[in-house]
Amino acid sequence: MRRAFGALAPEQRLAGACAIGLFVTMFLPWYTRDTTAVVGGRLQTVGSTLMAWKAFSFVEAAILLVAVGVLALLFARGERKAFHLPGGDGLVILAGGTWVALLVFYRLLDNKTGATSAFQKVDYGVSWGIFVTLLCGVALAYAGQRLRQARLSEPPLPGEGPTAVDRRPRRETRRPRPPTETPPPDMGGDPPTAATSIAPMGRPAARPDIDGGTQLSFDEQE
Repeated sequence: MRRAFGALAPEQRLAGACAIGLFVTMFLPWYTRDTTAVVGGRLQTVGSTLMAWKAFSFVEAAILLVAVGVLALLFARGERKAFHLPGGDGLVILAGGTWVALLVFYRLLDNKTGATSAFQKVDYGVSWGIFVTLLCGVALAYAGQRLRQARLSEPPLPGEGPTAVDRRPRRETRRPRPPTETPPPDMGGDPPTAATSIAPMGRPAARPDIDGGTQLSFDEQE
């Protein structure tokens, strides 16, 4: 376990610490129980506190399952186990922390019901330990969000390369088109021929001969 914990990223260690804290809070006093009864002809009230283990129900079982599941997930990642979860590890841990917070909030609104008989009356309330559990659930959700933003690479499955949990849309990069050669504008003369249109690089274009290659001077014309 020490080797697996050392192989985790800081965001994963934060999620592991929140899961451990969530498990530890189940040993704190969650509920108060006040028992009122007639003892020796006098009405007496005896108060006590209950841990989550002593008042185990669906809520406590679901919170325990989230804490153990997150720890098992992080231990497998520390051992470099290859598997992929829908949405990535960060989304799963974020959903687990949010679920814990909702369960605790539900328990605060709908507390355990007591019992009343001809001899005694039992009333239940909440204690400070359940508020610590609520804070641990919120912290676990925050750690899951941090893990989502980190986009850590997951161990590859057999036959595939390492993958990173990156759900951001990718922008397509357009390559610039190479410049195309355009012919010179037509100035009203004859269309350029193959010999005179494009001159080779480094050589001036040859001028066409005028009147058969001869030019008369004014003396020869007289």
